[in-house]
Amino acid sequence: MQAGYEFTYSRLITREDILRFADISHDRGRHHVDAGSRLMAHGLLIASLPTKMGGDINFISRDMEFRFPRAVYENELITCTVRVDKWVEQAKRFKAEISFCCTNETGEIVMEGATKGMIWK
Repeated sequence: MQAGYEFTYSRLITREDILRFADISHDRGRHHVDAGSRLMAHGLLIASLPTKMGGDINFISRDMEFRFPRAVYENELITCTVRVDKWVEQAKRFKAEISFCCTNETGEIVMEGATKGMIWK
């Protein structure tokens, strides 16, 4: 791993995902659970995309920052690109600064942000 490394992950956000997240988070706002309409995904459900990739590399976040410029609705394919912006080797760990950007199928940014943290050696 080094600064400049990028990787991506895509996920189709389903109605079931949104309803399950509503149950887990207890956020049952009408826009998330009204069966008579197209459901809007929770922002933190979308934020789970970069955290999934952090888990793949055993990254431990110390802080996270998110911006949500556009809503995500059920049956949208979201692609998250994660970029290692800073990589510093220390005696027992690597410190890293990572940015991420999630886009929908038409390339519009739906979420972006950054995190700082570490990976144990």
